[in-house]
Amino acid sequence: MTNLYQKELPRLFDPRGIVLFLFQLIVVWSSLSTGFSASSPFVDDFRTLHLGAIVADTHNDVVQRILEGDNLSNRTHRGHSDLPRFTEGGLDIEMFSIWVPPERKDKSYFDQANEEIDSIESLARRNPEKIGIARNARQIQTLLDEKKFVAMLGLEGGHHIEDNLDYLEHFYNRGVRYMTLTWNNSTSWAASAYDETVHPELLQHKGLTAFGKSIVKRMNELGMLVDVSHVGEATFWDVMKVTKKPIMASHSSVWKLCPHRRNLKDDQLQAIAKTGGVVFINFLPNFIDSTFSEKERRLRETHKERIDSLRPTHKWEDFKFHSAVAGMLKDEYMRIRPPLQVLINHFDYAIKLIGADHVGLGSDFDGIHTTPLELDDVTFLPNITRELLNRGYSEPDIRKVLGENFLRMIREGCE
Repeated sequence: MTNLYQKELPRLFDPRGIVLFLFQLIVVWSSLSTGFSASSPFVDDFRTLHLGAIVADTHNDVVQRILEGDNLSNRTHRGHSDLPRFTEGGLDIEMFSIWVPPERKDKSYFDQANEEIDSIESLARRNPEKIGIARNARQIQTLLDEKKFVAMLGLEGGHHIEDNLDYLEHFYNRGVRYMTLTWNNSTSWAASAYDETVHPELLQHKGLTAFGKSIVKRMNELGMLVDVSHVGEATFWDVMKVTKKPIMASHSSVWKLCPHRRNLKDDQLQAIAKTGGVVFINFLPNFIDSTFSEKERRLRETHKERIDSLRPTHKWEDFKFHSAVAGMLKDEYMRIRPPLQVLINHFDYAIKLIGADHVGLGSDFDGIHTTPLELDDVTFLPNITRELLNRGYSEPDIRKVLGENFLRMIREGCE
């Protein structure tokens, strides 16, 4: 020990040694106080991977906010999305949901859906240097090469075509590249998951009617992807008997981890993969955490009077009502929001069951009233890449999940 001190003392008292020692001490203290520093190799790795990958999301309901007057050209102060935040989150491609609440009957569903498409086209016209609308893989690539954000369109719910095949073709010609066969409401030709499980006695049929099967066939012919999120099990299996093209679930999660009617069972996940399709995982806590709905019920019961005070303002708009409640009870919701790992479990389960070629992102941002922790809005998307790396997934597989699977599906299903 004495010899060691004798050897080190001259270096310790050398001014250069003191400076080096103090610098190392500062670096260690900084690391301990801030966690990963901005220059940490790990931080650089996951952010570099995320920002260098093609990132696509297949379901976002921000059109509803556009209709309320929000200008997505600028950073907004509510919701989950706008053009600046899309860029900050590394998102390259978004499929905007064209959805008319079934209770909104002041105009036809068809006319209202067209107005929503108009709103996206208007956004693109006002920001030609930032955003473009694509209808196929070639147009997507052109816009990506031009460093522009890519907007695409999905129709959420078959009620918008009003039992008219000509309307289906009309929406295809306007750029719609998937249609969710039902929303929570059934149509005359397809039964929803909600009605098949909650109100089966009210259904005149389960699954697809003959007309419903003709719609699936026509979608295949046009190059419009069939989306099975929201549909009942009978409808799902009828689709599988008819389709000749890849099937997608634009915003659904895993039944095995959270047995909600909106989620997919193992055999359904496997059936989608068999068609060459993709399951895009939904971020809503109710669909990913089997304990969340009960926690939320108790929370709302505790604050019933405050919640009831909001009801008259949102009498017929359940989506706006639930969002307003979550906003009012923001601090209370923070205590019950599931950790990000709960969402990553759904990605992990699906990838292990059906392969990394058949899983993607289906956030449902701006259509969900709350989110998992560390995923407050679209700017937090890189955290998903970080956690997939933490789970040991390779960069090629992560790139598939982030967006390459989406592009393959567009090429195979829409062209």
